[in-house]
Amino acid sequence: MVGIGASAGGLGALDQFLSHTPSDTGLAWIIVQHLDPTKKALLPELLQRFTTMEVQEATQGMAISANHVYVIPPNTELRVQHGALKLTKPTEPRGRRLPVDILFHSLAESLGQGAIGVILSGMGNDGTLGGQAIKAAGGLMAVQQPDSAQFSSMPESAIAASCADIIANSTELPVRILAVVSQMSMEKPEPAPTKQPQHSTTRQSGLADAASTSALHQIINRLQNHTRHDFSLYKISTLQRRIERRMAIHSLDSMQHYANFLTDNPQENDLLFKELLIGVTHFFRDAAVWRYLADNALPMLLHQQKGETALRAWSIGCSTGEEAYSLAMTFCQLQESQPELQQFSLKIFASDLSPDAIAQARRGHYPLAVAEQISSQQLEQFFIRHDNYYQIKQHIRDMVLFAQHDVILDPPFTRQDLIVCRNLLIYFDAKLQHKLLPLMHYSLRGNGILLLGSSETIGRSHDLFVPLEAKLRFYQRQEPLAHSTRHLPVHSFPPLSMLAKEHPVPTNKTPSQPTDNLQSAADQVLLQVYAPAAVVLNSVGDIVYISGRTGKYLEPAAGKANWNFHAMVREGLRAPLSLALKQAAAETKPLQLHRLPLSTGDNAMQVDVTVQALQEPASLLGMTMIIFRDVSATDLSHPPAGIDFSLEAIQKQYLDEIQTLREETRTSKEELQSSNEELQSTNEELQSTNEELTTSKEEMQSMNEELQTINTELQAKLDDLALAQSDLQNTLNSVEIAILFLDQQLNVRRYTEQAANIINLRESDLGRPLSDLTSSLLYPSLHDDAIDTLRTLKFSEKQIPTNDDRWFSIRIMPYRRLDNVIDGVVITLVDISATKKLEAALRS
Repeated sequence: MVGIGASAGGLGALDQFLSHTPSDTGLAWIIVQHLDPTKKALLPELLQRFTTMEVQEATQGMAISANHVYVIPPNTELRVQHGALKLTKPTEPRGRRLPVDILFHSLAESLGQGAIGVILSGMGNDGTLGGQAIKAAGGLMAVQQPDSAQFSSMPESAIAASCADIIANSTELPVRILAVVSQMSMEKPEPAPTKQPQHSTTRQSGLADAASTSALHQIINRLQNHTRHDFSLYKISTLQRRIERRMAIHSLDSMQHYANFLTDNPQENDLLFKELLIGVTHFFRDAAVWRYLADNALPMLLHQQKGETALRAWSIGCSTGEEAYSLAMTFCQLQESQPELQQFSLKIFASDLSPDAIAQARRGHYPLAVAEQISSQQLEQFFIRHDNYYQIKQHIRDMVLFAQHDVILDPPFTRQDLIVCRNLLIYFDAKLQHKLLPLMHYSLRGNGILLLGSSETIGRSHDLFVPLEAKLRFYQRQEPLAHSTRHLPVHSFPPLSMLAKEHPVPTNKTPSQPTDNLQSAADQVLLQVYAPAAVVLNSVGDIVYISGRTGKYLEPAAGKANWNFHAMVREGLRAPLSLALKQAAAETKPLQLHRLPLSTGDNAMQVDVTVQALQEPASLLGMTMIIFRDVSATDLSHPPAGIDFSLEAIQKQYLDEIQTLREETRTSKEELQSSNEELQSTNEELQSTNEELTTSKEEMQSMNEELQTINTELQAKLDDLALAQSDLQNTLNSVEIAILFLDQQLNVRRYTEQAANIINLRESDLGRPLSDLTSSLLYPSLHDDAIDTLRTLKFSEKQIPTNDDRWFSIRIMPYRRLDNVIDGVVITLVDISATKKLEAALRS
């Protein structure tokens, strides 16, 4: 079955699509368009002109047949269930309805791989979520090329969501779709023969299977080399099905041809990689699971916390983040309902293999269609509404940490209280599942909870987990028995040895210079023993060179190794040296600091410091040298000269600056407070206006789409009327009878060419009174007889001669419309000249 979604401007695209669709495809075509809910639709009649297939308006319970076209009625939602059409009344108000998404979701649920979706011209993003559902179920999605669409919003939204397998013009889409369907039909395995085949046939089949397996391994290796991710432990059936979809799209008939195609087209590796990452997710999937999580699982985890208030959770295979955000929202709602849990916090680690999915999850932007998955209260509480999307609020976003992570290759997140891994294991073979479950056991804390998907179980890992709610797939971690032979956890880790290792960076060792030279040796001794302690700093304050013994003045800071001067300098020197470094940058001469105490409040040990900005040589340009000299006992009695860098002077200077800054800050604060109040008032007004405009915009968009549809239908009716008018004119001219149509005021409405030969008429005479016209008829009472017929509704028929010796039978009758209203008269003039001549001859 093919579901076709269109909106404004979609009628033309539908016409082109059906015009190029054969009538014997064996497929059923179901069309959903945004229609005016208050008016009867003419869509079936309009579309019937462009296809020989039967076009029907859908009715409740109508069975679906091949080679038929079904059209949605106005003011309904259309679904496919058990091979029949189901109609329901819309639940959303006008302007927020998404009928295309509803049809696509039902196709994905009912048909799986047999579902085909088509998105044509339209405004908004209806069809995007449904297209993702069809793609996730293994179906086919085709989208009109946005450049060829009258309105490109719907096609662009589907393409941006990466759910389009085919992108083409509306005239090319049928051919492309049928080619893929034909290819997929050819690739389906034929039923096994009832008789034993001959040996040669068996040998050929074995060779074909071996060739296909070899090609599959080539594809897996090529993907691993391109993305580093290993798909060899995925289920073979899943891999083959997804690869066959790509083969069908490119019209390739063998796995080996596709393997060669990957080599020649590197971009196809990325497309296949995205195809294999099946991102099936939405907010609060399986409502019963989330109710149990909120009512039982999360409260149990919180109440068993001993001395810790931070809860940790890991969402494996988070896709675009809906499940991780659902967990965060559930936790917030739990805290609201139970105020005694306000002290706890939740940190969620969400990981996925797809970089595109992680990027979208980090943005936290979701289409307007997610309103179907979330209650209005949750939308208001946790989302911000924008023009074309909803955005997760910041406090929910801050609870989740997203990371690209391969659970097969990368080390796990440990010490977790909750692991959510839903419908990921079903794509792995039994061997990989057997390795990952112990890994999840290792990642959980004692009594931690594991949540799996509805189609997953813990298998043979009964010694690692016990069921909490087996029906909903909640399991609790338990310690394995002492006599268990299961190797935990070392052999459960991914094969990290297969990953690329980091190579140590080789150190550049400068060969030591020979020291047997007397001068060099003496210089070395003098520098090391008698030269003052000094350091050289770069422009950001990091130490790049140390000379002499600096341990008295510098000490390593606690924690991670930090070679920044400000972090290492002694407490008493920190403030004056920080000020001196700023001043020295603007000076060309060295800056002298005298008698600085090494420790705050202790003047027993003092030091003189010289700070100089270096300008040469070129290798030291932009650097600063700091030289330390201890103050001897004899120098303590002499007052220092130069700038006062004592602690008291610095404190006084800082206090003056602080006071000035406080006054400036106070003034600025008052001004900002006043401005803030004005802005807050303005913001409230703008917010109110924005809400009104948003509501009006939605209504206008809905009305615009409906008007576009009605306008197209009316244009089609106008074309039909013009054609009917041409047919009528040709009919009147072909009967060779003079006919004159008059309105209720006896003005000329229409006439035939023969009438113009009797009564003097031309195109400009339309609308002129009958009494103003001249004719060759000797019938002065023609106008009075027409008035009498219009008044009495009685026919009038007379034989009238002309001034050129011709005779006409003139019949005057009322003009009666289809609604039985008299709207003028019709005058017919039949030439009876031959009859009159014969009568005269007979009389003679």
